[in-house]
Amino acid sequence: MEVKMTLDCKGLSCPMPMMKIAKAMKELKPGEVLEVFGTDPGTKTDLPSWCTKTGNECLEISDLEGGVNRMLIKKI
Repeated sequence: MEVKMTLDCKGLSCPMPMMKIAKAMKELKPGEVLEVFGTDPGTKTDLPSWCTKTGNECLEISDLEGGVNRMLIKKI
């Protein structure tokens, strides 16, 4: 799987990460993958619901060191 774009949302709190994710997804073509790094725990729980609502696919949410989450989203 090739990541088309990476978004650094570390240090941002709700709703900024989701706003930045929504904006970045508009720039991608169907099938492309967005990689997001963030520290806001709300994004980790909000992202799957947002993907379902928008028709995109949440491929992965993983916990990294230092409270950072890595999220992969595929544009459908």
